[in-house]
Amino acid sequence: MFGDCGLRFPFLCGRRRRAADPDPELNPVLLISGMGGSILNARNKKTGFTLRVWIRLLLANREFKKFAWSIYNTDTGYTDTLNTDYELVVPEDDYGLQAIDILDPSIWVKLFRLTEVYHFHDMIDMLTECGYEKGTTLFGFGYDFRQSNRIDSAMVGLKTKLEAAYKASGGQKVNIVSHSMGGLLVQCFMSLHNDVFEKYVNKWICIACPFQGAPGCISDSLLTGLQFVYGFESFFFVSRWAMHQLLIECPSVYEMLANPEFRWKTQPLIQVWRKLPEDGEVRLVEYDASNCISLFEEALRNNELDYNGKSISLPFNTSILKWAAGTRKILDDARLPNSVSFYNIYGTSFDSPFDVCYGSETSPIDELSEVCQTMPEYSFVDGDGTVPSESAKADGFAATARVGVKGTHRGLLKDEKVFELLKQWLGVSENSKKSLSSSKVMDINLDATLSQLPTKDIL
Repeated sequence: MFGDCGLRFPFLCGRRRRAADPDPELNPVLLISGMGGSILNARNKKTGFTLRVWIRLLLANREFKKFAWSIYNTDTGYTDTLNTDYELVVPEDDYGLQAIDILDPSIWVKLFRLTEVYHFHDMIDMLTECGYEKGTTLFGFGYDFRQSNRIDSAMVGLKTKLEAAYKASGGQKVNIVSHSMGGLLVQCFMSLHNDVFEKYVNKWICIACPFQGAPGCISDSLLTGLQFVYGFESFFFVSRWAMHQLLIECPSVYEMLANPEFRWKTQPLIQVWRKLPEDGEVRLVEYDASNCISLFEEALRNNELDYNGKSISLPFNTSILKWAAGTRKILDDARLPNSVSFYNIYGTSFDSPFDVCYGSETSPIDELSEVCQTMPEYSFVDGDGTVPSESAKADGFAATARVGVKGTHRGLLKDEKVFELLKQWLGVSENSKKSLSSSKVMDINLDATLSQLPTKDIL
C-alpha cells in the first residue's frame, strides 16, 4: 500500500490567488484518507506529551508495539490501546491537512524525499496551485483508522469538518475527495446522517474504494498480517507480524472483508492444502465468504502477544465480526441524495489479490494454526494491486461518471490522469466549463490521457 510511489506533478491551473482574495464561487474541497493514511500520535493523558507512532521510519517497530497495539472493547465498540497511560490522536494542524500529507514529516524524510510516506502531498500541491486555500477552500480529514467506519467519534468529526468547511467558504457546499477506506467512512456517514450530508455536500469523488471488500488482502491481513513496504526500507518499518497483532483487533479491517451478499463474477476463496488427520490424505480445502469464519477461528485460536511481560490472547474476534455485519447493513442502506453528484475513480491494469492459498500439495498444512506462519500464494484479478476493479466499481449509486484509470492503489493519489479528472469535475480547468450535473454515467477505462479522449467519452 505504501510501496508504490510516483513523482510529483506540479500542475498549474492559472494564477494562484492570494489568501485574502478567495474565489467566492469555488466550492471547498475536503480530502479524506483511508486505511493507514492518517498520522497517529500517542498522547500522554497526564502531561499531554505527544509522540508520532504512525507513520515513522526510525524506531518504527518498537514504538508501534509500545503505543499502537490495541484491544477491542466490546462495551464501547472502540479499540483501546494497551498502553493505558496514552491515547492515540490524529493531529489537526494545517486544517486537518498535515495528518494526511507526508505521513512521516521528519526533516530527513523530506530531505531525501522518501515518497513511500508521501500520501495526499501531491494532490494538495496540485489543488493549491489551482487556487484552493488551506483553511478557506481546502481541508483534510484524518481519523483513527483502527476504529470502525461508523464509530461515533468519526461521524461527529466528519460532521464538524463539513460544517467548518461550509462556514469558512462563505456557505459553499463541500466537494469531498475520498481515498480507499475513506469512501466507506463517507458512505456510513451518508447512510446515518443523510440530511446533514445533503445539506453540506455538493460532490463526492471517490478514489479506489473497496465497496464490496478487498478479498485477498484483507483475508490474509487477518491471518498473517500486512506488509506496507518491501526491500531495504522494510528493515526500518513496522513488521508484518506487528501489524497482524494490531489488525486482529481493528473493526475497520473486518468491515473490508469480502461482502458475502455481493454477486461476484467468481466467489473469492481462501484455500488450504491440508493433510487430513483421519487418513493422512492431502486435499485442497476451500472456504468462501460464507464459511471462512471457521477457518479464521481455528487458525487464530492460539494467537497471543507478549506485552510488558504479560501474555495477552488475541484470537479471531467474533464480537468485531458481529459489529462489522452491522456496518455492512448500514453501507447497503446508504442512499445518495439527488442534490449530490457522485464520481468514482477505480484502478485497473494491476494484479490484485483475490483468492489466497496456504501450503502446497507437496508441503501441506497439518494444523490450521500453522497458516499464521505461512506466506500465501495469491490468484489475481484486475485492479489497483490492492482492491479488485470489480469491487471498486460496485458502488451501487447513480454515478455521474465512473472511470477506470491505470494505476496502483496509492499511486492514484498522484496520478496525472486522476488530477485531470479532478480538475475537470471540480470546475478548475478549461475543459470543465460544461456542467457535469446532468451527464449520463459512463463506465470507461482511461488508458489514454484525457487530452486524447473526445469530450463525449468523459461527459
